[in-house]
Amino acid sequence: MFAELSATSNFTFLTGASHPEEYIRRAAALGLPALAVADANSVAGIVRAHIQAREIARQVAERRALEAREGPVGPPAPAGHRPAWSNTPRLIPAARLELAEGLTLTALPRDRAGWARLCRLLTTGRRRSEKGACHLTCADLLAHAGHMALLLHPPEGAAQDWQAHARPLADSLRADMHLLMRPRYDGQDPARFDRLAELAREMDLPTVASACPLMHHGRRRRLADVLTAIRTGAQVDTLGRAALANAECRLRTEAEMLRLFRGHEGAVHRAGELAGALAFSLDELAYEYPSEIAGGETPAARLRRLAQEGLTRRYPQGAPEKVRTLLEHELTLIAKLGYEPYFLTVHDVVAFARSRGILCQGRGSAANSVTCYCLGVTSVSPEIGTMVFERFVSEARNEPPDIDVDFEHERREEVIQHIYDRYGRHRAGLCATVIHYRGKRAIREVGKAMGLSEDTIAALSSQLWGVFAAGELARQRLAEVGLDPDDRRLQLTLQLVAEIEGFPRHLSQHVGGFIMTEGRLDELVPVENAAMEDRTVICWDKDDIEALGILKVDVLSLGMLTCIRKAFELMRQHAGQDYTLATLPPEDGAVYDMLCRADSVGIFQVESRAQMNFLPRMKPRCFYDLVIQVAIIRPGPIQGDMVHPYIRRRNGEEAVEFPSDELGAVLGKTLGVPLFQEQAMQIAITGAGFTPEEADRLRRSLATFKKNGNVSEFRDRFLRGMRANGYDADFAARCFSQIEGFGSYGFPESHAASFALLVYASAWIKRHHPGLFACALLNSQPMGFYAPAQIVRDAREHGVEVRPVCIQASYWDNVMEPDGRGGLALRLGFRQIKGMPEDDAAWIAAARGNGYTEVADVWRRAGIAPAGIIRLAEADAFAALGLTRRAALWQARALSGDAPLPLFAQDMDGEAIAEPAAHLPRMSLAEEMVEDYAALRLSLRAHPLALLRDILTPPQGRPPGNAT
Repeated sequence: MFAELSATSNFTFLTGASHPEEYIRRAAALGLPALAVADANSVAGIVRAHIQAREIARQVAERRALEAREGPVGPPAPAGHRPAWSNTPRLIPAARLELAEGLTLTALPRDRAGWARLCRLLTTGRRRSEKGACHLTCADLLAHAGHMALLLHPPEGAAQDWQAHARPLADSLRADMHLLMRPRYDGQDPARFDRLAELAREMDLPTVASACPLMHHGRRRRLADVLTAIRTGAQVDTLGRAALANAECRLRTEAEMLRLFRGHEGAVHRAGELAGALAFSLDELAYEYPSEIAGGETPAARLRRLAQEGLTRRYPQGAPEKVRTLLEHELTLIAKLGYEPYFLTVHDVVAFARSRGILCQGRGSAANSVTCYCLGVTSVSPEIGTMVFERFVSEARNEPPDIDVDFEHERREEVIQHIYDRYGRHRAGLCATVIHYRGKRAIREVGKAMGLSEDTIAALSSQLWGVFAAGELARQRLAEVGLDPDDRRLQLTLQLVAEIEGFPRHLSQHVGGFIMTEGRLDELVPVENAAMEDRTVICWDKDDIEALGILKVDVLSLGMLTCIRKAFELMRQHAGQDYTLATLPPEDGAVYDMLCRADSVGIFQVESRAQMNFLPRMKPRCFYDLVIQVAIIRPGPIQGDMVHPYIRRRNGEEAVEFPSDELGAVLGKTLGVPLFQEQAMQIAITGAGFTPEEADRLRRSLATFKKNGNVSEFRDRFLRGMRANGYDADFAARCFSQIEGFGSYGFPESHAASFALLVYASAWIKRHHPGLFACALLNSQPMGFYAPAQIVRDAREHGVEVRPVCIQASYWDNVMEPDGRGGLALRLGFRQIKGMPEDDAAWIAAARGNGYTEVADVWRRAGIAPAGIIRLAEADAFAALGLTRRAALWQARALSGDAPLPLFAQDMDGEAIAEPAAHLPRMSLAEEMVEDYAALRLSLRAHPLALLRDILTPPQGRPPGNAT
């Protein structure tokens, strides 16, 4: 028996030429009983292989059950042989260790303890290196060895001192060490195997055979060379010996290995024997969430106490009976599934943020629950929401809860560092995000490796979608950009671009998915440094940890929360109103009137042109209308043709009909049109008879930005189920096309409800305090859809007086100041000046005293460098001193040196040289406006089109078409 123990996948970036999943599928087809994916100093790709092996096992089990019920499908297997489809290869987790001394070993954990040691070893090497690198030594291996089988790779050439390092290592780890024999396919393999067998006898090590494949199939040879060219910065034509000599470095069957290793068949069989002794599986990774025990109180008791305290706080006059009943139901279900620590962790993170005055808002499948409302995780009242808790924390599906928490984008790092400090780097880390080859990057890097010119690569990139069209359309697109569609190299490049699509390029850090553990995280998965300072990450992405049942807490950032928090502070300071997200006056008619007019510049989620166009048609009049508004203008509902039917039904132009009472219960609140991901799953269960497991697989395929999800594979099953339940074929096809639209981007109802609260909050502030809202919005930039110039123009249209940047009155932030008429005016801050440092603004405000008298005064008293003074002058900040922009710039240019010289800082008894005044021409309005936009990116003088109004306005009595 033979098992491959050292396959290299494409998670050895720019080296391996096959996905981990492809290796598993190929191993199943070749009849291999087991396969070890061993990437260089990494285990980043093995979860994908594990998932594929699990999927093959599920499919085989389904086939067996089908044949047990209905008899054999297809011709029977020969007597004494298992059917070819029944092979279920087992994944052996592994890593290829590349040591600083030049040794290479494949490490294969024997059990859970061996896996922990391997993870600690890889963590050691990666934490002492910069992102993407790993520095390991023989001493590190000796310190972490044990419970692992080690395959020692002989060097390809005559490496100096190889045996000097290898022999002591073999003497220390002899019980776990094997010498690996691999073919080179250069005609010298028989003699090489004889030499390696002799070396193994000298070192007293057993031999193990491996093909050490770089690809699952020989057809990937060309792509392997392209990857080598990209990695080395060369072109394929100049690779020389770095290119593969042939396509033999691929996954092989037992029969092929026995033929290649004729005379050394024992090494082939020992590989299978060793694989049989390696019992560890990723299914053994029993993830333990932090217990969150505090003060001797059990998690269940603590969660119940905090929830009851929160209920009293949320409902000081007493909670409705419905809410109390639902809270008790949720707490009982949470206790039954053992998820109390998860909710407590989220509560503690949110409590820390609130203790620092950081605004936050929870969302996610479990966030919009009474429990999270009482814990303060979300401000969406359970009386507003319509979600059912079991839809997200389900005993039947045994799925972990999902809670994302958005924090102010300017202060999220405080929360992240708090989590690291509380749990330690060995117990907490961010998920990874795998950066894949997509579109233009694939064209650019493959084209360069294939020797295409920059012009040709640019032309291909400009026709990104056209060049991958089918048949004649692709040829037409290539011809349109001046390329020969029959050119052999161009055709090969396009084939390779299509092949590399989806290949991992490198690892990055997730936007905020935190993994926290009760024990050591670095014994569950290796931890490494991120590119960002003070960040550490694991090597698995969110799909990997979900497949292994590992819980994460998403600590995300949201610019609108920064804006709302700053607006709340301004309201307390200037209006005497102390509001939170949960205490804003609900269902304000004036707010909905404003939204119906599409007066939504700066308002969260509804400020885009598409949303502005939809608002007057939607005419939102209640909070749930905002929930739908947030969810409906998305690629999923739009591509699924859900928008127009919903509006027609809402406006009474089309009858609201349901094909059955069961689907009516699912789609009633959205007038029979599926708008949320949860509804798509419910349609599959209720209408098509999907099992909970099948519905869960559908949900995973619908997941936002899913890299490899394929909704279409469920089509036949869905249509067959709908037909069996008596639904019309056209209706079933239409339903599935709508569900399929969510594969691009659909919104869960729970997320939409949380976002709708922020829509209402930002709209309420803008409606009642437009000046404060504009000030907070400007102080939260960069964020949102609109530039500062558009925000300022919108504020002025709402009656807000906006005052320019002033050396005598401005601070770093934009502020509200008395307008002299009992109201408030918005004073632009120094942050609006392009290139102005915050430190300079702080020094100007601190040294201002009773005011500055001249340009040089700012230089002397505030210590601002001449370059900073010039920026102020270019922004016309010295207008309050009676200086025009040119006059101030004239004086600023006269300054020299970072600080004034003490001897010449003052007029020495009238002996200073008096220069005659410079008479500078006044700037025109157009010149002033150009300089405003150059320095501030906005102008308070006039709109740019105002200068062209006399040209664009036709003379009286003449129609616009005849204007000249």
